[in-house]
Amino acid sequence: MIAARSRRPVPRPGRLSPQAARRRHRPDGYGPSVLRVYHREYAGRPIRALWTLEEIGVPYELTLMSWEEGSGEEHRARHPLVRVPVLEDDEGFVFESMAICLHLADLYPQAELLPPLGTHARALAYQWSCFAPAELEPPLIEAAIFRESDPDRAAKAQGRFVAAAGAVAEALTGSEYLVGERFGVADVLIATALSIPERAGFPEDVSPDLKAYVARLRERPAYQRAGEREAAATTAR
Repeated sequence: MIAARSRRPVPRPGRLSPQAARRRHRPDGYGPSVLRVYHREYAGRPIRALWTLEEIGVPYELTLMSWEEGSGEEHRARHPLVRVPVLEDDEGFVFESMAICLHLADLYPQAELLPPLGTHARALAYQWSCFAPAELEPPLIEAAIFRESDPDRAAKAQGRFVAAAGAVAEALTGSEYLVGERFGVADVLIATALSIPERAGFPEDVSPDLKAYVARLRERPAYQRAGEREAAATTAR
């Protein structure tokens, strides 16, 4: 009698698979053979993951979903709130764009997108990476939502964004990049957050110096490739 073959457990969103849990302390790390980014049409944050992957220079697959596909149960198995981006590697899924970018930088330290572990520069990279979704994005989203229905609330939210953006501008004084005079993950996250006012209809809330910073980073070949990859996937649908 032939024994039934056991099926490989599928990891729950945000959890390590059993295989990953057993191997997470291996000295050679994860070493994924396949990296795949799940994107949804018209979403703004997935470009961060693509940009980081292009800076690293490793092959990856891009799955662009329609709104219906990105809101369905199949995608819910990847992200419990059916949002994007989601990164898939050999051992499961990772969501939250900041977590994805930091994870990729850790997976491929040779790209030097993060300073050495345990240094003050590394702490600053974490600081500015967190600053993007914590301080820049929420007031922008609030301002966009309440622009018509509650202009006073929207104006106050814009004021909070301007103050936060001012902190970024101050950190960039005399430097092209946020941390250690070298491009890194923090620049990816901050620059993409500073691009939101343009799409949301508040371009005047970004100072000329910060606009120049974002424009300079958008000229990077990796950013250009990420945009081309996204556009090609959209055209192919």
